[in-house]
Amino acid sequence: MTVEETLPFADWLRLREAADAAARAEDLVDVLRPRLTGDGPTLIHDLGSGTGSMSRWLAARLPGPQHWVLHDRDADLLSRAADAMAGVTAADGAPVTVSTRHGDLTRLTAEDLADGALITASALLDMLTAEEVERVVDACAAAGRPTLFAISVTGQVRLTPADPLDPVIEAAFNDHQRRTVDGRRLLGPDAADATAAAFARRGVPVRQRPSPWRLGPEQADLAVEWFRGWLGAACAQRPELADRVGPYARRRLADAAAGRLGVLVEHRDLLAHG
Repeated sequence: MTVEETLPFADWLRLREAADAAARAEDLVDVLRPRLTGDGPTLIHDLGSGTGSMSRWLAARLPGPQHWVLHDRDADLLSRAADAMAGVTAADGAPVTVSTRHGDLTRLTAEDLADGALITASALLDMLTAEEVERVVDACAAAGRPTLFAISVTGQVRLTPADPLDPVIEAAFNDHQRRTVDGRRLLGPDAADATAAAFARRGVPVRQRPSPWRLGPEQADLAVEWFRGWLGAACAQRPELADRVGPYARRRLADAAAGRLGVLVEHRDLLAHG
């Protein structure tokens, strides 16, 4: 596989699931638990659910019966996510049920979310535009429910051992994350700050926590795939880099495959609640 080749999206989501789970800020879940007590199952809306990693992770950390509503624009991913929730139980063994809603989550309204006790998302915000973040935050804030957004990239990466090309690739990758796609200018690494600011303008306090990936020898497969995507996106953004990165790429990929490369990818988790 060359640097430019990447896994199918569903396979990439599966590969990163363990790293996401290890990175998410557990103390924000501790803040949530007392706010979710009530009669009947706790209803939770998960936005951009992908293959369901957020719902599987959080359901097992919350007590009591739960019903998860998974939202995504990809019908195939929704089907996979629902299937993967089979057998998942709450922290105390209570049942967890699931339903799916196919559509554009950036068009959801407060009325769509108001029946829930909690709104969640993971690895979503950086793929949105400033306008889309405003719409999502507006719906969540108006619904008046706690909202947990996990694993939002910040653009900061540290590889060990260090190489002079690392910051060059990082800058090009971050520019790629902010690219315009079909008329949509993505927020990329600016998304977490934009989201926190949007909640603040609506008078909703936000707690923020770091949630970094720390990839070592045990995560060599993920480190290899992440590096391919990171470098490939940087070269797509700045094609002139392609002539400079050959030896760099071969060395980094060999080190990653052998478990000699350390990778720190910074993310941030946000909990907005009144």
